Amino acid sequence: MRKTFQLHVEGKNRDRVLDAVKHEIRKYIKRERRRELPEGADFWDFDCQFGRTREDAAVAHLSALTGLINEVAAEGGPQFHVEIVARPGKRTPRPEGEPGAPSGQDGGGMDEAGEGA
Repeated sequence: MRKTFQLHVEGKNRDRVLDAVKHEIRKYIKRERRRELPEGADFWDFDCQFGRTREDAAVAHLSALTGLINEVAAEGGPQFHVEIVARPGKRTPRPEGEPGAPSGQDGGGMDEAGEGA
């Protein structure tokens, strides 16, 4: 998806236009994630760019897009450009010493009473 969204549409409420734009972006992401993965891929990753115009678009993380859109809307910007390109991704295991990595010593997430931690 490579698109410049207009926020000032004649005869339409600006807040409704903003909600419709966010919905369209979320719908595109959901549709791309449903596509069949190629051999050897674990998930769909997204390369994103965001800017007020196509020329000044910079790399942005997918989770930051909504916040960036809200910033443009709060400042009264007339438009913004979003580019979202799906690509297959491969997960890599975390090293043992890294925080959040499974250590194998927690007993599978159960405490002594047999309940989840």
